[in-house]
Amino acid sequence: MASYVAKVIEVIGTSEISWEDAAAQAVKAAARTLHGITGVEITNMTAKVEDGKIVSYKTTVKIAFAVDV
Repeated sequence: MASYVAKVIEVIGTSEISWEDAAAQAVKAAARTLHGITGVEITNMTAKVEDGKIVSYKTTVKIAFAVDV
């Protein structure tokens, strides 16, 4: 029987385009140093507002990745 162990980290991605793009940026950055990413969970979305308009988006992402056992 194969064992599987995962670790979860939390990162925040930013974007001037959308919350979805902010999440994608977070995963892209994490993938530079993490291998075996198996899934993500979006836990929070916020935005910066200036002069009544959203100017940047932030998405908090929990990233799960495999741990060698």
